[in-house]
Parts: sequence; C-alpha cells; structure tokens
Amino acid sequence: KDLISRILKAVEAGYPFLIENMGENIDPSLMPIIGRITIKRSNKKFLQIGDQEVEVSPDFRLYLHTKLSNPHYPPEIQAETTLVNFSVTQDGLDEQLLALVV
Repeated sequence: KDLISRILKAVEAGYPFLIENMGENIDPSLMPIIGRITIKRSNKKFLQIGDQEVEVSPDFRLYLHTKLSNPHYPPEIQAETTLVNFSVTQDGLDEQLLALVV
C-alpha cells in the first residue's frame, strides 16, 4: 500500500520513479500505470488505482529494474514497456564494435 501511495505522488508531481529488484511477477496493481490506462477530463489525464484518482503529469516516468539476466515477462508487459539490457559480454561488445567499423 505504501508503494502505491508513493507512486501516485510521483505520478501527480511528475517525478521519475524507480522500482528495483523486480522479479518476473509484476504486482497487478501496477498495471494501470504500466498500461497507461488514463481517464481524460477536459484537457487533463487522470489515473485511477483502486479508489484513488490522481492527475497524471506528462513528466512522470516509471523505471522497473531487475537483476535477472534474461527476464520473461507476459506479452502485455512487453508491449507496454521498453526492455534495456545493460549486461555486456566481451563477445557482444566485439560484435558491436565490428559492426561500427565494417
């Protein structure tokens, strides 16, 4: 519950929010945020989670961090997010550099 209230404050204020050490299971209460399920009233967008509703700032960003080397998330999560792999191996780095040179 504390996590949701902190995220909603960040949504409203337009702060970036980082959730670290995510597993492969994502809390269903985060789905309206991940799926960008908003309600539009006049020129403002609102996000509703449970009985709470907050205005969505366009500056808000949600970052999900995992230590899993090859996470497998459901398709609905993959469609709504961008996966960035920061792990670099020597072979992978060699291939990237060769691709730039050749």
